[in-house]
Amino acid sequence: MNTEFKFTIKSISFDENYNPSENTRITTNFANLARGHKRQENLRNTLKMIDDRFNSLAHWDNPQGDRYGVELEIISVEMDVEGKGDTFPLIEILKTNIVDQKTHERIEGIVGNNFSSYVRDYDFSVLLLEHNKNNAGFSTPENFGDLHGNLFKCFINSSAYKERFNKSPVICLSVSSKNTYHRTENHHPVLGVEYQQDESSMTDHYFNKMGLQARYFMPPNSVAPLAFYFAGDLTSDYTNLELIGTISTMETFQKIYRPEIYNANSTAGKIYQPSLNQQDYSLTQIVYDREERSQLAIEQGKFTEENFIKPYQTILEKWSANYAH
Repeated sequence: MNTEFKFTIKSISFDENYNPSENTRITTNFANLARGHKRQENLRNTLKMIDDRFNSLAHWDNPQGDRYGVELEIISVEMDVEGKGDTFPLIEILKTNIVDQKTHERIEGIVGNNFSSYVRDYDFSVLLLEHNKNNAGFSTPENFGDLHGNLFKCFINSSAYKERFNKSPVICLSVSSKNTYHRTENHHPVLGVEYQQDESSMTDHYFNKMGLQARYFMPPNSVAPLAFYFAGDLTSDYTNLELIGTISTMETFQKIYRPEIYNANSTAGKIYQPSLNQQDYSLTQIVYDREERSQLAIEQGKFTEENFIKPYQTILEKWSANYAH
């Protein structure tokens, strides 16, 4: 089957003046922050946290701790299934760009921060819930994540992606509260100390179908490890500044919406199990509506079912079954 899906990439700056457009995925973390009467204060404080964290990690030749600034772009990916000009919003991600205020150089960062996807909303908030309704145990449907994984790989291998981005994406997420992590002796100067887990999480399996593997690192002066999903070699394919851009951006977002883990008042030990129920943590001064985000994920999963899965089901299933990248 020679179906060629067409991808269109659009971008908008994520700065203190950012306003979500009418058609953006409002469950994305940046859109959640950019609403309400404190929207500009939220955005300004978030961006300041990112810059401060970047400079604390990029501390060499940076005596005042203010050499670098991080600029963020929201990258929106639309997909045309039939080639008729009808597009569906497939993915939204952030891309970092680093400004060296000493040399006035602008350094391209990594794309993949804050990865969010309508089809993933459908898989986890509609398909998985329906599959397990009235079941005593928990299981995943057959071929769970196959379509999403193949669509992601198709996009990453597309001319649209390769013309715009030089390197593969790195997606940085919270560690799983269902798993236990063990500190290793491996230590990277920027990523920090590496952790390994007892068993793979459902998210690991899901991202593996996207062609991505996981490693877990706790950066210097962090309190919990982050999960990094990547293709290739995380520690040699990217420069230290590129990695710092991803860490500073995602650790900031995690502190805002996972403060129980990433703004905890104690640091992860040699054996670590994250918990959203622990009480010893600090809140940032940034307003974030976690409950609303969960509700909207279900709404947008249903939107995907009605506007993407059902109308194109035959085409998508046949394509996915035969897809080889």
